[in-house]
Amino acid sequence: MRKKQFKWLTVLSVIALLVLSACNSTDSGSGEGSGKTKEDYDFLSILTGGTQGTYYALGGTFADLISTETGIKTTAEVSQASAANMTAMQSGEGEIAFVQTDIAYYATEGLLMFEGKKIDTISALGALYPETVQLVTLADSGIKSFEDLKGKKVSVGAPGSGTYANAEQLLEIHGLSIEDDIEAQNLDFGESTEGIQSGQIDAAFITAGYPTGAVEALNATNKVSIIPVSADKAEALIKKYPYYAVDVIPAGTYGLEAEVPTVSVLAMIAVKKDLPEDLVYEMTKAIYDNTEKISHAKGTFIKAETGLNGINIEVHPGAQKYFDEVNK
Repeated sequence: MRKKQFKWLTVLSVIALLVLSACNSTDSGSGEGSGKTKEDYDFLSILTGGTQGTYYALGGTFADLISTETGIKTTAEVSQASAANMTAMQSGEGEIAFVQTDIAYYATEGLLMFEGKKIDTISALGALYPETVQLVTLADSGIKSFEDLKGKKVSVGAPGSGTYANAEQLLEIHGLSIEDDIEAQNLDFGESTEGIQSGQIDAAFITAGYPTGAVEALNATNKVSIIPVSADKAEALIKKYPYYAVDVIPAGTYGLEAEVPTVSVLAMIAVKKDLPEDLVYEMTKAIYDNTEKISHAKGTFIKAETGLNGINIEVHPGAQKYFDEVNK
């Protein structure tokens, strides 16, 4: 009897060990549970934004840098920007994405447009540059303030974009709402400026690093105006939504005769959590060790020493390793 009991205990012990071994093999590996290594990747996608935005312009450069550093072919993909990029990453449509820091926070916390749809598969690679909220119109439109938007046709950004959230919050601070006070249009940057030029819309919110290609193109044919955000409204906005910062569009940008006060959020790069640590380390190094190769004006803001500033979500271990090494 004792021998039978001993045999059964031995069998059960072996089964338990096999189960534990299987679990450990699933959870281990440099890809945080995926079990993948760098060698498993033949291709990487960077989700950017519309073709006339800063994300897409920088995305092509980043793709080239990452391809060179890692040996993995990387391409920049057109997308509907921040919020849509987070949803796409969750569904496996890309490994790397541009996103505003505020939208990344909403996504990982399941807030606002992500309520009930929390994104739990992304982490941060690093911070990039200020993304300025630009309320664009024509100089002869008669629109001089946010209050003048009432009853006007206004682009509030593509569906699923961070621009939409920024428009909603700035309008709120000025006592207006997207639903009740304007005729909201969901257009991307290129569509917005084309709509302004053709007279189909009156103004557009564009959240992007200046100078933004779409606005430059508009100014080449029509004198543009950027509507200012007053100091008291900026203060009220930041008090309620602390991820905003005071910003200024310098004189000379888009032919502006004087600087225009406004606000900004921060652009960042997000990556899939399950990417291998060594791969993300190399990706981070590719970008932050080669900032002199970034020709866009916003390249001057991208620095290793500020790579973690303003990041309010989990940082990928590979990126953290890089920043720990260079910022000793």
